[in-house]
Parts: sequence; C-alpha cells; structure tokens
Amino acid sequence: MAVKEGNLEAPTRHPIDWKNPDFYNETSLMDELERVYEICHGCRRCVSLCNAFPTLFDLIDESPTYEIDGVNKDDFWKVVDHCYLCDLCYMTKCPYTPPHEWNVDFPHLMLRAKAVKYKKGDMPVRDKILTSTDRVGSLAGIPVVAGIVNAANKAKPTRKLLESVLGVHADARLPEYHSNTLRKRLRQNVGASGEGVPAGPTQGKVALFATCYGNRNEPIIGEDLVAVFEHNGIPVTMAQKEQCCGMPKLELGNLDAVEQAMQANIPELAKLVDEGWDIVAPVPSCALMFKQELPLLFPDNAEVAKVGKAIYDPFEYLFLRNKHGKLKADFKQSLGKVAYHAACHQRVQNIGSKTRDVLSLVPDTTVDVIERCSGHDGTYAVKKEFHETSMKIVRPVVNRVKQAAADHYGSDCPMAGHHIEHGMGDGSQTEHPMSLLRKAYGI
Repeated sequence: MAVKEGNLEAPTRHPIDWKNPDFYNETSLMDELERVYEICHGCRRCVSLCNAFPTLFDLIDESPTYEIDGVNKDDFWKVVDHCYLCDLCYMTKCPYTPPHEWNVDFPHLMLRAKAVKYKKGDMPVRDKILTSTDRVGSLAGIPVVAGIVNAANKAKPTRKLLESVLGVHADARLPEYHSNTLRKRLRQNVGASGEGVPAGPTQGKVALFATCYGNRNEPIIGEDLVAVFEHNGIPVTMAQKEQCCGMPKLELGNLDAVEQAMQANIPELAKLVDEGWDIVAPVPSCALMFKQELPLLFPDNAEVAKVGKAIYDPFEYLFLRNKHGKLKADFKQSLGKVAYHAACHQRVQNIGSKTRDVLSLVPDTTVDVIERCSGHDGTYAVKKEFHETSMKIVRPVVNRVKQAAADHYGSDCPMAGHHIEHGMGDGSQTEHPMSLLRKAYGI
C-alpha cells in the first residue's frame, strides 16, 4: 500500500507512555530520534519555528553523507536542547502527525528525550533551580528578600556573577518578585462562594488558578482578571491551596515532579468543579498543562480529565459569555491600535484568537495579531547558551510591533510580553491584554 504524502485529517494525540520502562531506553530513543529526524529532513516545513530544526538541518547538511546517517548520534541531543515544547510544529506545520501512519509527534519525542536525559542526571543545577518556581518564589518573596533579589537582578556586577556561576545570561530580563502575592491580595476570594448565571458551556462562576508566575511575579494580571470578571457579574473564588502546574518540570523532563504537582492540584480543582465552578488560568502554559499535557500523561485519571474539560483561557471564557449575550459592553474608552502577540501555548489550545475577538469589541479599537513565537519559553531565554538565539527568534515579532506603531502592545503570556519589551529596547512597556480590557472598562 502506498504511503500517503500528507495528513488531511486533524492531528490527534496519543497518551504518553512514560511509566513504561522502554520509555527510558536510550537505544530505543535514539532509533526513534533517527527515524523522526530523517522524516523532518525530507520535509523541512518547520525551519522557521524555532532553533531546533535549523540545528538539525545544519547537522545533516554538514555531515559527510548529507543525510541523517552521517550525523553523530551524540549530536542528536543538540536538537533536543533547543526544543522548548511550544507545540507549534505539531499543531500548525507537520503533515505527518497521527493519524498519519508515520506517527510523528516531535514535541513529545523531545519530551521523552528530555526525560531520559533527566533520568541520567545529565542536567545542570541551574536548570533545576530555574524550574523550581514554588521553592524559589517562596524564598525570593520574603518581604526583605524580595527587594534585595529584585535589586540584585538589575545590578550588572551581580548579573555577571550569576552568569559565571549559574549560566544565567547577564543581559536576560529576570522577573521581579512580590512579597504581596496575588493570593494575599485576593485572600477574600479564597474559598469564596457565589452564584453564577450559566451561558452556553459556562457556569458563570470561576475558580482562578493563580499560577506560580501570576502569584509571585506579576500579581496585577490576576487582579485585573478578577476586576473584569466581577464587573461582568462572574463570581471568582480561589482554591484553598495550589502549587505550580508542573509545566517547568515537564520542560525539564522531570515527570515524577509533574506527577507530584498533579497530585497536589487536581484534588483541589476537581472539588471546585464538582461544586459547579469553571476554572480559568491567566498564563496560557498553565491552562495548556491542565487541558492537554496532564490528560495525556495520566489518561486513566478521571479527576484529571474532569479538570481538563473545565479549564478555560480567560479570553476564551469571556468570548463564550459574549456569544450568549452575557458580556457587558459598557466600555469607557477606546484602546486605539493594539499590537497583540498570540502566545504559542494559547494558539495550540485550538480555541482561535479569542483575545483579539474580545478586545475588538471595544469601540474604535483595532487589533494587529502577531502569530509568531517570541522565543522566551520561561527559562530558554535566560540561559547563557541560548539567550542570543532567543533574541534572534523574537526579532521578527519586535519588528512587527514597531511597524504597527500601535498605542499598546502585549501578549497573553506575560513572559513573552516582557521578552518583546526587552527586544524593543526603547523604554516602552508591554501591557497584558487583560489589563487593557480593564482599562477599556474604566474599572
């Protein structure tokens, strides 16, 4: 039977068989890497997405045979190191994803390779620290310590030392820490009750998953979200406790830590779902973690599936409310022109450009959507060996923002927004879309 050239069906995902001992078999892994790399070499559609594919193609083109069999298998890891699991190759480019018989899932193959690498102990201390967001945040968020950490992160001598000791690039922007966390600011919402007005699939009352970044690094986004939702008659509660969704550990390949995070978060969130609450997460990566990655890692866990079906991107939620006539249009001011960067982990949720659609409801407002990766990935852009590459990846996005000459620019991913801001280098500041919506409402 002839192999069909491309996939005409929607891509599907197989569960990740990470409990299977063969998952960590390096020989088996190398065979699969070689198979998939050869397919990618013959296609090359993904060359513009990130640096993983140019790295692969350069290795092949510079090999003695000009084919994958001429590449030293030790160099296969160089491709893995440049993949930050954005998922765009799978969802927007690759013609050989399942149900195609070639069964190419490049991001989850990279995840498997990262897991093997982690199991081998081949992981810098820096990477373990950078992905320990709860532990680092709890220390850096101590009132006196927060000020010291924030000042040190902006001081050139300290940053040079950090680069030489830990490999954190001296020019990379590091997030600020707040001792007055989002959960402190919204303490009245923790365990709060409320009655919602259902509309379509939404229950009209939401539980906010603060996220580790939203809690300690940029709590204003969560405050703006609550203000907008409550203005629209949507009660907001918060779980009694939460921890990092596990995405940083997933990108590290530490799947045992991902399971620990799941075991901490899912019972709390599932209980809220049982009580009639929908869930929203203001950081796209966290929403994607619950929607896609955890259900694939734990396919037999009914509670994980329940939470995955009940969690929404905030603008996805507002769009659904508007579709059923439950979103207020009492805007007080226009936003003019907005240059909006669509975050990768939001795009691959397959919800469409709901942020654009909602912001476009504001009178005299136009939204210029930029669908291109910013190259940040949470930790990739701050690493010494990858920072310059990340700045190269963000350059086309920065150029689009400059060409737009917009009144505002920003991204649903706050880290991507700040990376674009860093690339702008003109003193302008990114504004989160939820903050813009609050501004338009005048609340």
